[in-house]
Amino acid sequence: MEIVQIVGFAIIVTVIGTVLKQIKPEIAIQLSILAGVTIFLLVMDKIRLIIDLLQKLAEQANVSSYYLFIVLKIVGVAYLAELGCQICRDAGENALATKVEIAAKIFVVVLAIPIIVAITESMMKLLA
Repeated sequence: MEIVQIVGFAIIVTVIGTVLKQIKPEIAIQLSILAGVTIFLLVMDKIRLIIDLLQKLAEQANVSSYYLFIVLKIVGVAYLAELGCQICRDAGENALATKVEIAAKIFVVVLAIPIIVAITESMMKLLA
């Protein structure tokens, strides 16, 4: 199971990072960032499987791939923002992490506008 490897990797990096934090804090932060990126890259195959499944479901339901693409971009923004926020918090930059969260929320709303417009137009057609 890959999750066991990922958790094991994270525990090892955590132990090494804890020791490094006392000796060289700047290297400990870099190690943490590198570990986060590595874990993200390790799960990319699983993300691709999810995207492929969602595309097949969208085709079967006759949902435009345009809207699926928007939803996937929103999910991507959310995950990347969370990763960035946690890296900022690990580095002790809580204020910066909060700003990343706010920026991500704004991007999500902007990305969702075409879906909101489509839903509104559909409702207007139903009411007319």
